[in-house]
Amino acid sequence: MTAPATNETNPRPAPPTFGEALRFWWKLGWISFGGPAGQIAIMHREIVERRRWLSEDHFLHALNFCMLLPGPEAQQLATYLGWRLHGAKGGIAAGALFVIPSIFILMGLSWLYVTGANVAWINGLFYGLTAAVIAIVASAVKRIGTKALKTPALWALALASFIAIFFFKVSFVLIILSAALIGWLGGKRFPNQFPAGKGHARMADIAEASCVELPPPPVASRRRSLTVAMVCLTLWWLPILAAGWLTNWSGIHFQQGLFFSKAALVTVGGAYAVLPYVSQMAVEHHGWLTQNQMMAGLGLAETTPGPLIMVLQFVGFVSAWQHPGNLSSPVAAVLGALITTWSTFLPCFLFVFLGAPHVDHLRQRPAVATTLTAVTAAVVGVILNLAIWFSLHAIHPEPGRYDWFIATVGLSAWFAMERFKVGVIPVLGACAAFGMIWKLL
Repeated sequence: MTAPATNETNPRPAPPTFGEALRFWWKLGWISFGGPAGQIAIMHREIVERRRWLSEDHFLHALNFCMLLPGPEAQQLATYLGWRLHGAKGGIAAGALFVIPSIFILMGLSWLYVTGANVAWINGLFYGLTAAVIAIVASAVKRIGTKALKTPALWALALASFIAIFFFKVSFVLIILSAALIGWLGGKRFPNQFPAGKGHARMADIAEASCVELPPPPVASRRRSLTVAMVCLTLWWLPILAAGWLTNWSGIHFQQGLFFSKAALVTVGGAYAVLPYVSQMAVEHHGWLTQNQMMAGLGLAETTPGPLIMVLQFVGFVSAWQHPGNLSSPVAAVLGALITTWSTFLPCFLFVFLGAPHVDHLRQRPAVATTLTAVTAAVVGVILNLAIWFSLHAIHPEPGRYDWFIATVGLSAWFAMERFKVGVIPVLGACAAFGMIWKLL
């Protein structure tokens, strides 16, 4: 991309050194609260508006590219931006530092959860987080739906997606593939119904500012793609195979590596969209943990910086703690958390490094944008399914019993977020405090 012409009042900034960028990625890893929307907003403000390392147009097209990939779009966006600034080492630094702080924080919180299950105040804290999760997911449905569903066709697609997954248990992957096909065809036949917009993370329009002059991206070649694939696939599977060989091929750690590697390939649409699949398999099929534990993990992931998909680390930790095999529970849990995190995030680097050289080409393809528009609409229906699934299990935990505390606090939290724009962290803190007080009383 050719940088805008400079002028005396708005001179082009000097390219950031690797050390300067490294300090920014380290800081971002500790302040990236608020889920994908909040994290993308932080990067946009810092990288486009404040530092001018990238232009508005380039940033949004990079975001659209990341939204087409399996995996957490915010983490992949950071990886791409780091790669575009400083090549492979920049991408590795940005992508890794985006999640490393949350790995340690969530590991500590998971340890507290499993060791403090019989302590009343800790029990109450996690009990209150359940209500917060209901409010946050419901708010996500409204927020994403408002931005994504701009035409009757997109509303119909979201409704069909919800009906398919909620009533008929249609595979999430099949729903996404069908939506992509509908978007591609609809963009050609009915362009007014499938607009080639800028996705669900549309930022406020700002004037194009002169930005850092970036070096040309590496040319995509068969040799480069083969090298990237071989290196990433080796790094991806080596720890998983080692876990199976050192522990047990039928043990939980190798099975976690297989399952979460599979999940990493179908997580189009972000954490909210893939959680029903993970919940169904981990809770109902494998029996690794309970539905209440799954919801507690989502609440913990909301309290930490980094991608919301970090809830999978909690799943890996608790699952291995409860099924340690020949290992002690603490050792098994830590190993389970690390295997799960590795299997979830290593594929992200493979996808970004393979596709990054093609971003400039994708910027000229309106068919990609219409496909993305349809996929985003389908994801709204999937998220609605998640909101109802969580709410039903929390408010109606067993036949004949209703939890009016969860219903009341969850509704109040949602009202506070929608009416008074209260942030995620205050909502989580307040709900946890109410739950703790309720259990103590």
